[in-house]
Amino acid sequence: MKNEFDAQHLHISAFAKSQGTYAGEERLSRFTRLLEQSQGLGGETFASYCVQGEMRPDAAGGEEPWLHLSAQATVTLVCQRCLGPVDETIGFERDFRFVASEALAEVEDEESEEDVLVISKSFDLLELMEDELLMATPLVSMHEICPTPVKLQAADAGFVELEQEKPNPFAVLQQLKKKDPG
Repeated sequence: MKNEFDAQHLHISAFAKSQGTYAGEERLSRFTRLLEQSQGLGGETFASYCVQGEMRPDAAGGEEPWLHLSAQATVTLVCQRCLGPVDETIGFERDFRFVASEALAEVEDEESEEDVLVISKSFDLLELMEDELLMATPLVSMHEICPTPVKLQAADAGFVELEQEKPNPFAVLQQLKKKDPG
């Protein structure tokens, strides 16, 4: 199956029936949405992946195709503390079951632990891999210890706070006492 494997046009049934296995690497520059998350940095680094196909029995006594996909990449994100670049290693390992129609996939995906997708003769495995890597990306990325000191307050250099004397509340009472002749 190695000679027939094309990650962008995978024939799911044939791959699963032959119990195909393939491992590969793709440059991050190939994944436009993932590269947007990294603000265009790290496009020359690689995402590695491994996919295995198999047929498993279904509830009706037949067989349905499954893929086991795992991937890992190091992406450069923006540290939310110092706003500098921070490398984050992301990855996933997931099983996907394939069914005949979108309607069936929608119903079964709600009830299943595994992800249910629609079978295709020309399935884009790299697009699925990018989706899963995006979901594995942390919402907030930060260095353990930032390489530069973090400024924890903001002030406008042109703003000078004038110190105003606060009125003494007892001074007002003192003035009233002086006016009272009594």
